[in-house]
Amino acid sequence: MKELGLESSPVAEALAGLRANEARYFMNKYKHECTVEPASESQETLDYVNQILKERDIEFAAKPLETSLFQVENIKWAYVFYEDGLSVNALYTIDDPKKRAVGFKLSEGMEVPKELEGKFKFARQKSKLAGTIRGSFFVIKGEY
Repeated sequence: MKELGLESSPVAEALAGLRANEARYFMNKYKHECTVEPASESQETLDYVNQILKERDIEFAAKPLETSLFQVENIKWAYVFYEDGLSVNALYTIDDPKKRAVGFKLSEGMEVPKELEGKFKFARQKSKLAGTIRGSFFVIKGEY
């Protein structure tokens, strides 16, 4: 994923590591090269992710910096990278309603955002690119 705006984040290095970790996953698993665009130029992606987050009454105060929207095989993926170090992704299988979820990943050292406190348990995962990432998710119930 190209460098396009994370430098304005107070946790830019950790967030860039998280973004690189996600990009490596898609390259290794699907041979797909991830690219991002400034959030200011991708309102459609932001609207899509925000619409799904409304299922759980989640609206983040943090500023979105970058997004990515693409389809690999039968899965539509949307990513939003926020200024505070949060990454939100929506995985939406086109033909299987049982495999649809929103994932939250916290950059190394980031506190759980107040919008998610007490609502989700976060598991830890180690990454050579991103250090210790904490993540959680919820299953998407609606049609998007």
